[in-house]
Amino acid sequence: MDENKTVSPTPEKKEKKKRFKEGRKIKTMPPMSVFMPYVMKDRNDACNFISDSVDITAIEDYVFKKRSEGLKSFGIMHVIIASYVRSLSEKPGVNRFIRGQKIWARNNIEVMLTIKKEMKLNSPDTVIKIFPEVTDTAEDIYNKINELVVENKKEGESDFDKTAKALTSIPGFIIRFVVWLLNALDYFSLLPRFLTKVSPFHGSMFITSMGSLGIPPIYHHIYNFGNVPIFISFGAKRTECYVDSDGNVKERKMVDLKVVTDERICDGYYYAAFLKSMRFYLKNPDKLDFPPEKVIPDID
Repeated sequence: MDENKTVSPTPEKKEKKKRFKEGRKIKTMPPMSVFMPYVMKDRNDACNFISDSVDITAIEDYVFKKRSEGLKSFGIMHVIIASYVRSLSEKPGVNRFIRGQKIWARNNIEVMLTIKKEMKLNSPDTVIKIFPEVTDTAEDIYNKINELVVENKKEGESDFDKTAKALTSIPGFIIRFVVWLLNALDYFSLLPRFLTKVSPFHGSMFITSMGSLGIPPIYHHIYNFGNVPIFISFGAKRTECYVDSDGNVKERKMVDLKVVTDERICDGYYYAAFLKSMRFYLKNPDKLDFPPEKVIPDID
């Protein structure tokens, strides 16, 4: 064997190396996109607020079908997350993030959910993070969420709870220094991957249900700490009257969505195309029973 011959890494090794890192820096962004993170240094500077409403007639039929198949706690949240993941297969640019005033493409999909351990006023909140594959179906999403929920109820503490508990066991002035240090390490892409994996401030998207509380959705801020570029909130079901094409007044069930985005990761046209894609799958949830026919990679 020629000793000078370069041996290319196998696809398995490439995938393992890819997943070890949170993302890769994009080198082919337009000049304006490269410049904007220096003007809008924080995510709060770059927030866009989007309000939308979705007719959930098809979703309710789909949820009923899934529950009859044995997915007992299947609901609207699973459909929204599955629609988001499926839309990433077509518009991967929404899964980018800003680090060190540069735009990065995320290597994995990381979705955070806030849940209450019990539906009681003083019950603590916790955060769970799932790692869907871009090819996941709605049932795959359900199974990954359900597994974590069951595990957290059994153990009593999520990875986020354990990390937060360790940090809050030290004096406040040291916590301030630790947060500053974590920010600095994050800026230079030196934060250990095991920390970003458990952090609720690092990921693709954060979603919360106001519907479970029986109230409308809120515009939830995205955090300056970390790199989450999108926060989705959805509210309780409501009934809306509308006039059909024949002039008849009818009723339909709706759910309102509030979305807060970091405008620096992609332009408004791209975001609009992504949201249209999500709307399509929310109106046609049966398509989430099958993996995507094609997965489009992000730019280099």
